[in-house]
Amino acid sequence: MTIRAVLFDFSGTLFRLEHDSLTAHADLMRALTAPVGLDPSLGVDPDEWERRDLDGDVHRELHLKVLEKAGAADPAAFYDQLVSPPFWQPYPDTAQALGTELPTAVVSNIAWDIRTVFARHGVEHRVDEYVLSFEVGHAKPDPKIFQIACERLGVHPSEALMIGDSEEADGGAAAIGCQVAIVPPLETAQRPGALVDILKSHLA
Repeated sequence: MTIRAVLFDFSGTLFRLEHDSLTAHADLMRALTAPVGLDPSLGVDPDEWERRDLDGDVHRELHLKVLEKAGAADPAAFYDQLVSPPFWQPYPDTAQALGTELPTAVVSNIAWDIRTVFARHGVEHRVDEYVLSFEVGHAKPDPKIFQIACERLGVHPSEALMIGDSEEADGGAAAIGCQVAIVPPLETAQRPGALVDILKSHLA
């Protein structure tokens, strides 16, 4: 089936939470931005954590609880960094990957407006639709969030390619017939061209 639209995940796919001030907390950052799961020792109910990206207030409350449990000196300030555009860095090929002439959507489990991150890097207009869990009421791997993205782009799911960093979360797109490609959520400098390579192989 010919690919007529591309769906991208946000965290670990197009952008990554990276900043010098966060380096000392790299392990915690990976835990907080992982698509699924959280260390039970951090004291958050797993079911609550899975629903965090459906409500901004719940997202903040749960993260503050985790940050306090993890020993953060100022949980509120730390949380503000997590949702601040300057702390999110694009992968080297993000702009190029978003430059395809095909309709494009960002499909993300997120509880804050990531459009500000794209705007900071001048690529917000390269995305046709932002399908964000807290806005649509569904979170990956729920097939409904991918269905919404395809409907907004005007394509059948079998004509869409979902690119993400999680087999469990992003792989949910396969349930409605999308093709799925997975990239490793490495540091941005360590993954210079994976997105473009995937697009070349699927759109050739």
